[in-house]
This record gives sequence, C-alpha cells and structure tokens, in this order.
Amino acid sequence: MPRFTFDLRLTPEEFLPYYRGEVRTVRARSHEGLVVEFPARLLQRFLTPEGICGRFVLTCDDQFRHARLERIEPGPTPAEGLGRG
Repeated sequence: MPRFTFDLRLTPEEFLPYYRGEVRTVRARSHEGLVVEFPARLLQRFLTPEGICGRFVLTCDDQFRHARLERIEPGPTPAEGLGRG
C-alpha cells in the first residue's frame, strides 16, 4: 500500500473554503518530493480552533484510491509555524 508523509499547516480561515465544500481536494508535497492530492473531507476530523497542523500519513490502495489519513505528530499551532530553518 502506498504511503505518503507530509507536513500541513492551515489556519481556520485557510481551511474554510475546504470546509464549505468550495474546494474539494487538497494538494501537499510529500517528504519524498511527490505532490499528493486527496479529498479535503479527510482533514475535517483534525480541525481545531487553531486550524490544522501536523505531520500526516496518507495511505491508499495500489490503485491510489480509498485514501486514509492519520496524523502522526500534532506539530505546532498554525500561529507558531513549523519551525523550518
């Protein structure tokens, strides 16, 4: 099963179009350098008043369908940033 690990940080305002259904897919660059695309609805359970932030793993079947998303590290709040540098 293909697995893709990526970091994501969205404020509540940035996630609003996804939550409303105005935007249905999310794109993120995996740690392996690939761009992955998945349904935005998979992120809703990770939404907090601070937004969505953390390290995630996207797993899908061999046809790249039936995506499942899990957060493996909560990460800092969106206001704190991801501490890159």
